[in-house]
Order: sequence, then structure tokens, then C-alpha cells
Amino acid sequence: MKFYNIIIRYRFFLSLLAIALAVTVNVMYSFWPSFILYFIGVIGLFSHFFIGPMRLIQEPMEKGEIEKVEKILASIWYPGLLYKPVRSTYYTIKGNLAMMKQDFDTAEKHLKKSNSLGSPMPEAEGANKLQLGMMSMQRGNLKEAESYIRAAIRIGIPDKESEAVAYLSMCQIFMNKREFRAAKDFFRRAKALKPTTKQVVDQIKEIEKYISRIPG
Repeated sequence: MKFYNIIIRYRFFLSLLAIALAVTVNVMYSFWPSFILYFIGVIGLFSHFFIGPMRLIQEPMEKGEIEKVEKILASIWYPGLLYKPVRSTYYTIKGNLAMMKQDFDTAEKHLKKSNSLGSPMPEAEGANKLQLGMMSMQRGNLKEAESYIRAAIRIGIPDKESEAVAYLSMCQIFMNKREFRAAKDFFRRAKALKPTTKQVVDQIKEIEKYISRIPG
């Protein structure tokens, strides 16, 4: 695995070396002895720009080595050339990194790019739309927030904690619209998931203080 990661890391330069050797062999002998080197070089360059080094991100992401992740992303010179699902993942990670730095404008820009491309995994797309919905709520754009969060719930959200957040957000949106019956329904769905994250549990307790007293 480590050897394969080294190949990915230096694939561009190895591909150029293979093509340089192919040209040398072609000039000294003939085309056919150099064919395999040409083939390796072209495939290497193609995969470098079409797939990129995204495989290298998994390990530093799991270890929380954000600087390494940013360095790998920075090595992608032309993200527009990446294969569509890979490009979507690229922009999702860029958006998440920007959110960690509380750079919400940049995060929204990247997440919207990812959202427009779609995702090979519905759960990832659902998480993406939920993040966009939460950012829309922070800006007070409740109509856009509702659209994104509804789409996230419909597509599927990867974990129960995030799903509970989605239902609580919808509860708040519908309370703001004074559609109390729908708000209560979303609150019941959130509570039924039995989230354990302190922030989500505290939010449920806070809403529960007054939601039972409202009509609907």
C-alpha cells in the first residue's frame, strides 16, 4: 500500500521520465520497443490529471493531519480536469476545511460546486446539502435552508446525529412559519433518533420547554 501511495505521489514525474525514456529508445532503436514506455507515461499523466492524488487524503484525514490534507489538495493543479465524482469529493473536502476555519463564504462556494456535480454516494450528497442548509439558516435565508435540508433528508444523511440536526432545523423553520403541527412532527422525529451529542441533546431540551405549549 505504501509503495502504491509513493507511485501516486510521484506519478507525474515518473510519467515524464517514462516518456523521456520512450523517446530515447524510439530514436536509438524503433517505435515498438518504446511502445510500453509511451503507454505507461501517457496512462500515468492521464490518471494524474483525471483522478489526482485523492487516494492519499484518507490517512491524514483519519489522523486529523489537516496540513497534510491541504498540501495534497494544493498539488491538484487543475481540479476542473478531475473525473466528475472525484471533483465533487475534492470540493466537498475543500468546503469542510473552510468550515473548520469558519470561512463560511469559501465553504459555501466549494460545497455548492460539489452539490452541482452530485456525488457517487447519496449519503455524502445528503451531508453536503445539510451543511448548505445550515449555512443558509445562519444567514437567515430560511426558504433556501428548507429546500436544502428537505433534499438532504430525502437523499439520506449518513448518521443519526446529523439526521436529528436536520429534523430540529426543519422544526425551527416551521415554527418560524407558524406551521406548528409540522414543527411538532419534525421535533418528534428528531427526538425518536435518540441523539447523544451534547449540543443536539441540549437543543432538544431547549425546544421541548415550549413546543408542548404551542398550538397544533
